[in-house]
Amino acid sequence: MEIESEPVAAQPERSENEAPERGAAALKELVRDDLNRVNQVIIERMQSQVPLIPQLAGHIVAAGGKRLRPVLTLASARMFGYEGARHVNLAATVEFIHTATLLHDDVVDESELRRGLDTANAVWGNKASVLVGDFLFSRAFQLMVADGSLHVLRILSDASATISQGEVHQLLTANNTKTDEQAYLQVIEAKTAALFSAACQVGAVVAERPEAEEHALARFGQGLGIAFQLVDDVLDYSAEQRALGKRIGDDFREGKVTLPIVMAYERGDETEKTFWRRCIEDLDQTDADLEHAMALLNRHDCLTDALERAESYAADAREAMTIFPDGPIKRALLDTLESSLVRTA
Repeated sequence: MEIESEPVAAQPERSENEAPERGAAALKELVRDDLNRVNQVIIERMQSQVPLIPQLAGHIVAAGGKRLRPVLTLASARMFGYEGARHVNLAATVEFIHTATLLHDDVVDESELRRGLDTANAVWGNKASVLVGDFLFSRAFQLMVADGSLHVLRILSDASATISQGEVHQLLTANNTKTDEQAYLQVIEAKTAALFSAACQVGAVVAERPEAEEHALARFGQGLGIAFQLVDDVLDYSAEQRALGKRIGDDFREGKVTLPIVMAYERGDETEKTFWRRCIEDLDQTDADLEHAMALLNRHDCLTDALERAESYAADAREAMTIFPDGPIKRALLDTLESSLVRTA
């Protein structure tokens, strides 16, 4: 199968500033029909004779966000002109894995809100959330087995195992100001980037592309996933968020050790280190501490440097895509990468 550089109608030219704004939205539009089919599969596979399962699963799926990970699977397959149906079920598989991890994460983090809505554990309790998360993982593996490809099964099961290891690793770094940059990056490579990478790679697999192209898309997903998470880290302390009327400082209030905190602790004097230990390790915080934390992050250029780290991973992702010919889906994937660096939420 040859790569079709224009598998869908060419899009009008966009200015450099317009592209990032349209990135993810344009990508979703290019695979809109496929994504509708994915949503149908998700609804069908959430059903159970136990009423609580579709109720709770539907709640978290509805609050799950922009479906970026399954869209990456759909787009990666379509970029090569793939016209089959396997990518739809595999995109649903990716979303089930992601949703299951969200359910488990919210329990571990004792979170009460996700995207402004009550978390499932806040509504139904921790036990139900964990068990329905397990149900969704099971559904994901049923879909993988039904696909019939051991290669796909290996990619997605390896990603699932890596995510679980990342969550355990995060427990060891939680509220620990001695966490260094390498340890933190290992956590997000496992927890976030592994599924981005697998989501992209399986698209190339179903399109029967060579191994080098599989690995290029996996590398793109890896870079996108890490950059995406690092920008998230920065946004939690962004004054722009406050100007937009959005809540900032949730990571700080929960004592999460993210890259800006790692940098600030390493660069601070002993008085500053004492401040971080009190706020992050002991969770002993006053109303004024968030403002002071943001001042320290800015004093040591931690937010700027964290964004530079994100850009370095984005650059690697861009480089990975150079082996593919130009086309609307490739451009939309690259625009999605750019939008991950400049987004405000």
